[in-house]
Amino acid sequence: MQLQRLVVEPGQLQNGRLLLASSQQHYLQRVLRLGEDDRFIVMDGLGHAWLATFVQSSDALVQAELLEPITTHTELPIRVTLVAALPKGNGFDDVVRQATELGVDQILPVMSDRTLLHPSAQKVERWQRIANEAAEQSERLCVPRLNAPISFSKYLQQESNNLQTPDVLMQKYLCIARGASHHLLDRLQVSIADAASPSIVIAIGPEGGWTDAEVEQAIAVGYQPVSLGARILRAVTAPLVALSLIAAVYEKRVESRKG
Repeated sequence: MQLQRLVVEPGQLQNGRLLLASSQQHYLQRVLRLGEDDRFIVMDGLGHAWLATFVQSSDALVQAELLEPITTHTELPIRVTLVAALPKGNGFDDVVRQATELGVDQILPVMSDRTLLHPSAQKVERWQRIANEAAEQSERLCVPRLNAPISFSKYLQQESNNLQTPDVLMQKYLCIARGASHHLLDRLQVSIADAASPSIVIAIGPEGGWTDAEVEQAIAVGYQPVSLGARILRAVTAPLVALSLIAAVYEKRVESRKG
């Protein structure tokens, strides 16, 4: 039987037990219909998981006892950061969900010159909940970190400041819709041959793409312009394509080494 999964805050784990919040208790008992002695999986979102079961404490609070640690290998063999310009409407909900399922480590929402959405703090909280749920569904041990949105120009300025101490193993790609850029797949295959275990940053633009000025600024801080193919993709489709390519290339390398 497939066990239900629950992402919790690390501070809820104390002395071999999980201190359940009221909302989590309601979800497990009323929504999932779990009862005493039923087992489920607890994840701290940082790469650790445990088999757990309900216990009744002396003060009548329902808690969970951690029975044993669980080890699985569902994370990507590299760290991937997604820098994504916010699409219109609720499209970023899908971006967060799909990026989490595909193994991304961090999601940085940015507002480009063509961005129409300016989200509230409640939106960011919603996106983090979506990431938690997607990590549970896809049986990941890590939950992507979601930063508060900033302008793309401010993000690039931060990257410019980081050039003083560059990460030589980090590969940064800027997806652009038009032009004669190399395909992302070609760049990934070159990168995988040159570096042992790089981290990757992939930047996806909004509807209408990056402006020429944004492309120039990104290249100036080390981004390589890449193509995702001959077709013009929607802002919510491009991250799915790019992250699928990254996952396929690097997971295939791991499998080939095992063989």
